[in-house]
Amino acid sequence: MAESGPRSGRVLVVDDQAPNRVLIRTMLARDGHEVLEADGGHLALDIARDADPDVVILDVLMPGIDGFETCAALKQHEQTRLTPVVLLTALRDHADKLRGIEAGADDFLSKPVEPLELSARVRSLIRLKSYTKDLDSAEAVITSLALTIETRDAATQGHCQRLAEYATRLGRVLGLNEDDLSALERGGYLHDIGKVGVPDSVLLKPGLLTPAEFAQMKTHTLIGDRLCGQLRSLRRVRPIVRHHHEKLDGSGYPDGLAGDAIPLLAQITGIADIYDALTTPRPYKPAFTSEEALAEIYCEVDRGWRSRELVDAFVRAISDGVQ
Repeated sequence: MAESGPRSGRVLVVDDQAPNRVLIRTMLARDGHEVLEADGGHLALDIARDADPDVVILDVLMPGIDGFETCAALKQHEQTRLTPVVLLTALRDHADKLRGIEAGADDFLSKPVEPLELSARVRSLIRLKSYTKDLDSAEAVITSLALTIETRDAATQGHCQRLAEYATRLGRVLGLNEDDLSALERGGYLHDIGKVGVPDSVLLKPGLLTPAEFAQMKTHTLIGDRLCGQLRSLRRVRPIVRHHHEKLDGSGYPDGLAGDAIPLLAQITGIADIYDALTTPRPYKPAFTSEEALAEIYCEVDRGWRSRELVDAFVRAISDGVQ
């Protein structure tokens, strides 16, 4: 079904020249957009974080921090990283466009601005922002569900937060990039999301599980994978959710992966998961000291379950006094 008319939204126009802002504001107002203005990059960053615009239109050549730097700052901040940014420039140099792409720009407009092109591009980017808002909302629901699952078991309170911290700390020691670190943090909160499908009689059983109960418990990795699979934004998290119980010798679950077939982020999360489980009290055991927990994990290295290189790095990651 065709849209009945232009989709209006909130647009932040950033240009140090007032006449340029007035011109673009006039064009956008014809489509019913709410227009915010900033005369420089610093003010733009403040407004963007407070007002949550649907699109930011940035002039490239500005005093102070220019459009490239402002764009990069917007894309690096958690609150504005998904906001579409249009770079407005009279520059024709291919290198400048590459610089804009590296800064995270979503689109480009050349000066002088053509009204119909401005209208079409802003409308398209507002639609994109609405889609990403929907994805963020869905991801927030899944994350809330994961934390709700954690509250079912008093013995695991805070487990997700601690695991996320341990895993990202190990990731930094290994020199992983920001995308991997973000996936590790989110994976820490979502790794056990599939336990929503495990009955309390199994999940909360204080003693050892029977073989049938353990088989039921193991399904949480598959259930979690299916839940995360509905969101493209969790594409990098899915391997963590599905494979954090795999072992290097192939004796883990759910797929019996071995060696390098186990995704690195899942291996990292698995080590952090075991460490936190060992160092917190459970109904069936007291809390291990950090030294006792690490000794147990090195036993798993000797059994061929864990990577010695990763465990050595984990020791370095927690050597600043954690627990």
